[in-house]
Amino acid sequence: MEKQKTTNRFQRRRTLRLTAEEDERMTQQAATAGISVSEYMRRLFFGGRPIIARTDDQTIRELRRLGGLLKYHFKAVKRTGNPATLSELDAALREIRYAIKVLSERR
Repeated sequence: MEKQKTTNRFQRRRTLRLTAEEDERMTQQAATAGISVSEYMRRLFFGGRPIIARTDDQTIRELRRLGGLLKYHFKAVKRTGNPATLSELDAALREIRYAIKVLSERR
């Protein structure tokens, strides 16, 4: 059985002149977002899906996971009734929520 060639959905090519610094910056930003330079430029130009760094998504997921674990420990400590530990856990949970909020707003 012969494999069919898939047609390239992009049929036109445009040339863009950049300085070396601009090219480096664009390449770094695309790499940070985890997409190709072409896809990065299309999203910027046509206002498609927002460009989100993969690290931000991974960080938010990890912060939510830690928040869930902290919430579990918060309930366990609450049962024991140690007010000093409760206030420390409460402060840590507030910091995690704040970090998630800041990262979410950068999108």
